[in-house]
Amino acid sequence: MPEGDILRRTATRMDEALAGRVLVRADLRWPTAATVDLVGRTVLGTVPYGKHLLTRFDDGRTLHTHLRMDGSWRIARTGSPGAVAGSPVVRAVLANSTWTAVGELLGMLDVLPTRQEHTLIGHLGPDILADDFETDGIPEVLRRWADQGSTPVCEVLLDQTVLAGIGTIYMAESQFLEHLWPWTPADQVPDPVRLLRVARALMQRSVTTDLPTSTGDVTRGRGSWVHSRRGEPCRRCGTPIRRGTARRPPQERPVFWCPRCQPAAVGGGRTPREPSD
Repeated sequence: MPEGDILRRTATRMDEALAGRVLVRADLRWPTAATVDLVGRTVLGTVPYGKHLLTRFDDGRTLHTHLRMDGSWRIARTGSPGAVAGSPVVRAVLANSTWTAVGELLGMLDVLPTRQEHTLIGHLGPDILADDFETDGIPEVLRRWADQGSTPVCEVLLDQTVLAGIGTIYMAESQFLEHLWPWTPADQVPDPVRLLRVARALMQRSVTTDLPTSTGDVTRGRGSWVHSRRGEPCRRCGTPIRRGTARRPPQERPVFWCPRCQPAAVGGGRTPREPSD
């Protein structure tokens, strides 16, 4: 699932193409929004929050979308073959006279009054990439973190109601850089603030660096430290990377870690479940 850094980059591309321009075409191929008419509306901008996108219009409405696992927004020049948007995977089309934004395989789509955005995202924790994260976000995350007790830290980082924007990539990468065993109980993490800042720095680098968005280019442009590298040698010590699982079905997520660089605390945390695949 795309994480907060990809949502930021997507929002920037949408703003460059749509913000301040009047829509000449708007097609929402979603059962609950199929009759919504946005033609003639001016796009004010697209704001990311965690893994959500909020595209706001001058009439006080917002188009809320979530990419889920396979969704994306792509930009094509209006009138070009890429702007036709005839594929059955297309869920939304927003176009002005110059650019067309095509939403494919979107996982969620809603149109609602902008003043009611909180009904969709109000339950989420602070956005790790928000400008005010250091001043306002971290104290609120720590408050929510304290409520998690002995929940494994890998699961707390994935909990969007604690912290919005992190997924499996930056959960794994930040824990590796902090030498933290993923199943360490949250209330035993030595320095949660430092862990949060490491994850935020990695994501900020992705937002500002012109790199492909694949897992292989997560950090420093040379590939991830541990994510999606099961069985490959650790870049630090050479130990084969292992893969475990966070959460329980149907919400399980993969967790990659180095057993030497991230040793388990004696008698602490749960035993990681390693899938056979």
